[in-house]
Amino acid sequence: MKTLLLARHAKSDWGDVSLADHDRPLNARGRRDAPLMARGLLDEGIRFSHIVSSTAVRARTTAAEYAAAQGVEVVQEPLLYAASARSILAAASRLPDEAEVAMLVGHNPGMQDAVAELTGAFVEFPTCAVAECLVDGDSWAELIEGSGRLVQLRTPAGRSAR
Repeated sequence: MKTLLLARHAKSDWGDVSLADHDRPLNARGRRDAPLMARGLLDEGIRFSHIVSSTAVRARTTAAEYAAAQGVEVVQEPLLYAASARSILAAASRLPDEAEVAMLVGHNPGMQDAVAELTGAFVEFPTCAVAECLVDGDSWAELIEGSGRLVQLRTPAGRSAR
């Protein structure tokens, strides 16, 4: 069994209309929520050894908070920017097998759709949410549609869905 954490970036700033979507930073709420969620995972005893992020500024900044809390490096994956569920799960299938627990940081609707495709669970996926999915198999390459189970959806507001 593997654990895949699918995370949506924290709340982004729409204040500067001259910025390209890819370059939007986090807003004040996002800068508050990302480190709180990162510490929350640690407080719950969730540890991961690998994190892959979209190259968008808001995703990279969110991923950096999780990575700093866990003491791991962020791997940037351009294909996670505006990715479909299938692209997200394809990225997960390329994770190193030594990683028993790994996180992908990206965007909606892709992350929400990836949870549904992987687990069959349809959940609302607000900014900075993290879906903890248990995946059948000993290799990430075995990851296929329906091979996972949603354990919990964590949100900054503290609500969870099982």
